[in-house]
Amino acid sequence: MTYIPLSEKDRKDMLEAIGIKSGKMDDLFKCIPSELRAKSFNIEPGRSELETEKYFRDLSKKNITDLVCFLGGGFYDHYIPAAVDAIVSRPEFYTAYTPYQPEASQGTLQAIYEYQSCICRLTGMDASNASLYDGGTALYEAAMMALRVTGRNKIIMDGGVSPIYRKMLYSYTKNLSIEFVETPPAHGQSDRDEIAKYLDDKTAAIILQNPNFFGAIDDHTDIAEKCHAAGALVIESVYPISLGVLKTPREMNVDIATGEGQSLGIPLSFGGPYLGFMAVKKELIRKMPGRIVGATEDLDGRRSYVLTLQTREQHIRREKATSNICSNEALCALRALVYMCLVGREGFKEIASLCMDKAEYAKQKLEGIKGVEVKRSAPTFNEFIIRLPKDPNVVIGKMIERGITPGFPLGRYYDDLKDYMLIAVTEKRTKREIDVFAAVLEEVLWG
Repeated sequence: MTYIPLSEKDRKDMLEAIGIKSGKMDDLFKCIPSELRAKSFNIEPGRSELETEKYFRDLSKKNITDLVCFLGGGFYDHYIPAAVDAIVSRPEFYTAYTPYQPEASQGTLQAIYEYQSCICRLTGMDASNASLYDGGTALYEAAMMALRVTGRNKIIMDGGVSPIYRKMLYSYTKNLSIEFVETPPAHGQSDRDEIAKYLDDKTAAIILQNPNFFGAIDDHTDIAEKCHAAGALVIESVYPISLGVLKTPREMNVDIATGEGQSLGIPLSFGGPYLGFMAVKKELIRKMPGRIVGATEDLDGRRSYVLTLQTREQHIRREKATSNICSNEALCALRALVYMCLVGREGFKEIASLCMDKAEYAKQKLEGIKGVEVKRSAPTFNEFIIRLPKDPNVVIGKMIERGITPGFPLGRYYDDLKDYMLIAVTEKRTKREIDVFAAVLEEVLWG
């Protein structure tokens, strides 16, 4: 392969195409304050590779990296058993390309089949696909599936659905003729009256989330009943760990369950790669996007696995495709499978109970701080919101300096919630860490 360097004109044209009118590379970094940009690394000439590596390692230690995390909003700091890394690092799993040739891909196909089985058991649904990119993508795919199934073009979105997912949904569907209706966000459970106001014979689906973005737990059984009576499907985005103690989507008669699988053994990793899961009722399986792996027998009667119910070509039919996700995303699904198998049914219950109990303890500690209001408008799982007497962004900055990531400032997405912060507590947080969190918050507020 011959390397052809860019001409000066081509370089400037490329920069201008992304909005850098000056054509200068430095303008790419305008978003970084000048005082935070490195003027020089002061590396003495003639350093060896070993010396250079040690220098940069020492330099990196000046950053605050070991923070106690109370940040959530859809992505959570859960414990990952060491065995997860050990198993998924085995060379048998290195080839992750789409397993179109079953005779050469039985290991990958079996892993995906077992993953699908675990997702079905977790959600209570009948069928699962072989994973999508992330929770937001899965929700978009579910919405498109509902439009295909019903032949309608209106979608009602509950105000408690993650603003990140809503942004993704609108971005993916910008060029499509879909009518979206959002109910007002509520600190507590879904507003039944608002949903009923918009539900009609044009509604393809309603999108719900449980627990919702504000951490509130809800039972959507009654909403599902009304939606089905109107001929609409029910889509619910769920937090998988919460299913250790909460009603499953199937128990609420949900048609399509989706969610972010990051909490199933996948590290936070600066935002990805993550895992979107989807599970449906049996009657919807042929309309489900993505891959589906099925079990069968070969000519000798041995159990074997194949891609089933969909042809390869369905991924490349443009607007008629059930999905345009062609690349295999099974490595994250494999991590989720290994995690679920290691934790098991009772382990899920224990982890979920610890998350819920520790969050309740954190509420009690924070309520004892002058000026802090814990919102108790609905039962919560491991996440809840508090109202602060000072700007949450300032409070968060000062607490990070003290080694704690305290939560997410809701004013970033909601203009009327500028004084509120979303806090998440997982099984990793100890009693001492929660006590220190409360003490540091009180010091920052009134110190």
